[in-house]
Amino acid sequence: MNGLATVLILIGLFLVGGIISFVKQGMGKSLITLLSIGAGMCLIAGVLRLDYWN
Repeated sequence: MNGLATVLILIGLFLVGGIISFVKQGMGKSLITLLSIGAGMCLIAGVLRLDYWN
């Protein structure tokens, strides 16, 4: 496993935890949407850098 892939996946999971927290607090939908996009991009980039299918 690549170090950068690990970092990207961990950041993505951290942001997912933030999404869950913000939903419980009742924060604005636009902030939750923006955080969701960022978390999804980090997780997808981390998984794509794993290179299991090459």
